[in-house]
Amino acid sequence: MLADEQATPEQVAALREMTGMRRMQLAEQLYWFARKMKKAGLQAQHIDWTEEQINCELVRIFLHART
Repeated sequence: MLADEQATPEQVAALREMTGMRRMQLAEQLYWFARKMKKAGLQAQHIDWTEEQINCELVRIFLHART
């Protein structure tokens, strides 16, 4: 769902049925998936960078991320 989209009643109901712990687990999974995708993108854009350079840039990006 994009930032300007509204959740459907079914989505709202599904989220309300989840425990707080389950919502936290899903948020954590989303975070690590986003990091994995960003890392892959950095590796594709900067094929000459070392693993350390990629990881440093990844940390910098996620430290300064905004919603």
